[in-house]
Amino acid sequence: MDIFRKKDVGEILKHSTPLKRTLRTWDLTFLGIGAIIGTGIFVLTGKGALTAGPAISVSFLVAAICCGFAGLCYAEFASMAPVAGSAYTYSYIAFGEIIAFIIGWDLILEYALGAATVSVGWSGYFANLLGNLGIHIPTVLTAAAGTTAGVTSYFNLPAFLIVLLITWIISIGITQTKRVNDTMVIVKLAVILL
Repeated sequence: MDIFRKKDVGEILKHSTPLKRTLRTWDLTFLGIGAIIGTGIFVLTGKGALTAGPAISVSFLVAAICCGFAGLCYAEFASMAPVAGSAYTYSYIAFGEIIAFIIGWDLILEYALGAATVSVGWSGYFANLLGNLGIHIPTVLTAAAGTTAGVTSYFNLPAFLIVLLITWIISIGITQTKRVNDTMVIVKLAVILL
């Protein structure tokens, strides 16, 4: 058994997906912007500005250039093998099965950790919004156990409910998901411009 065996691009192209393409250029652009402009830009920008001062603009510029290069790499990969599969498929073609397996699991872990982080950020916003409306969620239900020093907490209920809501939206279908994503990206961009 050869764990470094590679797939041929021609073989991959023969097994194209029977799914209908429903995402257009505008939707994919908004999907990318939504992935780049996450909760962290609203939560961590103030802390970063306290540490870096005005130089935070330079760090945003460097990060934007790096994101641009990553986008160009993915564009090159997608032109070589225009099939679904992302980094998994590209690594299978270039490096072999074992590397693709590792990258596939890395992607799963990355998305799980990213979803958890975003849901915790949204949970903080949601708890503050409810607090401003006079509705207070008990502290034991607003953070994971051991994450806040000096505070007893057991479970982050708002984050859990947010993940369930997003999962439900995704399970409805791609058309509804892209509408929700496009709306959220427009709101994010409006907040940043404001």
